[in-house]
Amino acid sequence: MTSSSLRDQVVVITGGARGIGYATARTLIERGARVAIGDIDETRLLAAADALGLEVTGRLDVTDIESFSAFYSMVSERLGTPHALINNAGIMPVGPTLEEPEEVAHRMVDINLHGVITGTKIALASMLPRGSGHIVNVASMAGEAFVPGAATYCATKAAVIAFTEAVRLEHRTSGVSVSLVLPTFTNTELVAGTTGPRGFRNAEPEEIANAVAGLLERPRARTYVTRVMGQVLAAQRFMPRSMAEGLARRLGGEQMFLAGVDPSAREAYEERARKS
Repeated sequence: MTSSSLRDQVVVITGGARGIGYATARTLIERGARVAIGDIDETRLLAAADALGLEVTGRLDVTDIESFSAFYSMVSERLGTPHALINNAGIMPVGPTLEEPEEVAHRMVDINLHGVITGTKIALASMLPRGSGHIVNVASMAGEAFVPGAATYCATKAAVIAFTEAVRLEHRTSGVSVSLVLPTFTNTELVAGTTGPRGFRNAEPEEIANAVAGLLERPRARTYVTRVMGQVLAAQRFMPRSMAEGLARRLGGEQMFLAGVDPSAREAYEERARKS
């Protein structure tokens, strides 16, 4: 593991117009990186680019390989060859599994999982020939701690974890680093109207941003944010299943996305996520 400076390194961030992506862009800019953000929401993207003072942005649909390839090529031409790709774009519609529309399930898989696969392949094609680069995939603790009411979301994040770990091992001697960030509930629009684990605070987007920056500066396989929730998750792995599930219930796990959701507070996000 070596430490490297982010100064003048080109970094591409998907879903960069808001939330964790926006916070990550701001943090990396403060550390000297040359950042390009892509997002499907062009109005929000332009506002974010203006606020961050970015030279390069573009509409990006991570579910469309032509859109992703064109965006990555545009960044390469205008800023230089990307040192890092942060696969951050994701959506989280929630509710009972049987009530989830089929198109919503497909959209979650397309954005949360296939978007990560597509971006990783595009980045690898650029990074492997030169033997350097870094791919950071933003997953979630929901990929390891399964939450009723978010079954499809949990499935997509579990798949991102498995995919990223396999790719990391596949290319471990290539000079290209592949890492995971696993956030707990984070105070962005994505968790509007929900409550996190009882007795534990939510993370802030800036904490996830700092974790991403830390991985880029000192590459390693994964990091959990918050550290405390990561430790709780690790402890559950050594418990009998009945004890681990009992602990999850005491933390409010069965109510987070079912009885514990405020539909009115979540309405705007759910509508946007379904149409993203």
